[in-house]
Amino acid sequence: MEIAIHAPNMHAQVDALEEDVRHALAHSADRLTRVEVFLKDVNADKGGVDKNCVVEARPRGLDPVAAEHTAATLHEAVQGAARKVQRQLEHRFGKLDSK
Repeated sequence: MEIAIHAPNMHAQVDALEEDVRHALAHSADRLTRVEVFLKDVNADKGGVDKNCVVEARPRGLDPVAAEHTAATLHEAVQGAARKVQRQLEHRFGKLDSK
């Protein structure tokens, strides 16, 4: 599974965030080809709960799955979005496996 993190104009610790995604999607990793992570700071220097993350996972032979999460830190935003994607993938794979 290839992971690409897009964080324009942000000084993000890419390695740590990539590990968060890899850990959250570990159960589905063998069925994914690529994961895209898009980060943005909504309020910039104003602070608050303004770190937004969109995670898009691309399962082999299926349409992509995406989820978004906003939190106070990049770490929390990435973990939240990755957990949401993992739940969607488990649901989708569960349906396919039961057929």
